[in-house]
Amino acid sequence: MQTQVQKSGNKATIRLAGRFDFNAHRHFRDAYESQLSSADVKEFEIDFGQVDYVDSSALGMLLMLKEKAQASSKAVALVNCRGTVKQVLDIANFGKLFQMR
Repeated sequence: MQTQVQKSGNKATIRLAGRFDFNAHRHFRDAYESQLSSADVKEFEIDFGQVDYVDSSALGMLLMLKEKAQASSKAVALVNCRGTVKQVLDIANFGKLFQMR
């Protein structure tokens, strides 16, 4: 999986591409950890536009990010979810846990 972080105003967008699975753990963590301590970041936007696969470990990583973000008074939104990725997130009821756009 590839990650790209872009900061705009008070939002940090993490663009993901490829398979979001256990092998992506380090890349995903590295992408958000540097922004957790940034006082001007108030929201994480996780862009799934180019993700073609997610598994249960990816869901766990998203929950871990949400927990850490909430501890730092930051929000997390999942954007551009489509196809099988959206189906997995819907089955896991992530729409009730995350803002989805």
